[in-house]
Amino acid sequence: MDCLFCKIINGEIPSTKVYEDEFVFAFKDIAPIAPVHDLVIPKKHICCANEVDSDNSEYVAKIFEAVPKIAKAEGIESYRIISNCGDDAGQTVKHLHFHVLGGVKMGWGAESLGKTE
Repeated sequence: MDCLFCKIINGEIPSTKVYEDEFVFAFKDIAPIAPVHDLVIPKKHICCANEVDSDNSEYVAKIFEAVPKIAKAEGIESYRIISNCGDDAGQTVKHLHFHVLGGVKMGWGAESLGKTE
């Protein structure tokens, strides 16, 4: 499989790991839009939210169990979790992933994070 995130999980591509367990791998985003911007991914390849089913939903549950641990380790109590599903939503890597953003007070638009296009 030629998946960027699978290669990161397997150590073929370097990353700055912030958390790992049997089901979950988390690492720093290479283009952060907040002081804390981590990507949290299942160790099993799942393309996107549309492919979550009874056979793999345990991985998603484990991600949401890991997120508070990651946030605490990153020194944040408030954070935003984002997952894009599909091209029109901006999903560029076709491996289910959750952006955990924190370390700054956020509003509703991208400009609240200091990013505008």
